[in-house]
Amino acid sequence: MNFTDIGPHVYRTVLMYFLVYCAIRVMGKREIGKLSMFDLVVSIMLAEMAAFVIEDIKKPLSHGIAPMLTVIVMQIGMAYVGLKSRKLRLMIDGKPTVLISKGKLHRDEMRKQRYNLDDLLLQLREQNIDSIGDVDFALLETTGKLTVFPKDQSSEGSSSESGSGFSSSSSRKKNHIHLKGFPDIKYEGLPVPLIMDGKVQDENLEMIEKTRFWLKNQIQQKGIMDFKDVFICSIDHNGKLYISPREDKK
Repeated sequence: MNFTDIGPHVYRTVLMYFLVYCAIRVMGKREIGKLSMFDLVVSIMLAEMAAFVIEDIKKPLSHGIAPMLTVIVMQIGMAYVGLKSRKLRLMIDGKPTVLISKGKLHRDEMRKQRYNLDDLLLQLREQNIDSIGDVDFALLETTGKLTVFPKDQSSEGSSSESGSGFSSSSSRKKNHIHLKGFPDIKYEGLPVPLIMDGKVQDENLEMIEKTRFWLKNQIQQKGIMDFKDVFICSIDHNGKLYISPREDKK
C-alpha cells in the first residue's frame, strides 16, 4: 500500500477532525459540559456524516460537508431561539423530573423515565449518599444526571420519614447489625436491601440473621400487609429501616 492509496483517507480524516472540532466550538461549551437529548442527536449525526466522508473517498467532500453545515446551522438556530423561549427549551430538552421529595419515592415518575432502583442507588452512591432515607429531594436532570439534596441530619433526629418513607423504632436504639458468622464484626457498609420491587432478598435476610417473619412484622407495623406491596425496604448498620410502599398511601 503506497501513499496514493492512503493519502485521500488521511487528508479527509484530518479535515473532518478539524471540522467537527470547530463545529463543537461554534455550537458552544454546553456541548462539552452536558448532552441533552437534542445535543446527543446532533453529536451522533455529525459523527456519522464525518465517517461517511472518510470511508467513501469516491464521494465528493461537499456531499458530507454540506449536511454537516446544515446540522450546525440548525443547532445554532434552535439554541438561539431557545434562549428567547422557555417553552421551546422544554420542548427540545424536556424538564427535570422529581424522583424523591421529602424522602418519598415517586415511582410513577421513575417508571415514565424507565429509571430503575439500581440506577437510583448507583447515582446516590456516586454522591456519597448511602440511603434513600437520607435524601430530602432528588431531581433527574434532562442530561440524566441526578441532583440530590440530602436531609439536614442535625435536625432530622429520630423522626420517621414523611410520606412513603418510614424509620424503624430500632433507629432510636442505635443497634448495630452483626454479620452472620462474624459476631465481633459490625456491618458498617452500605444499607442492605431487604425487599426490592416487592421481592424479598432472602440472602440479605440471612446475612443479618433475620427471618421473613420478622420482616413481615416490621412492614405490618407501618401499615403494609404484604411483601409485594413494598417498593423498597433497606436496613442500615444502625438497624434503621427505610420502607417505601409500591403505591402512594394516603
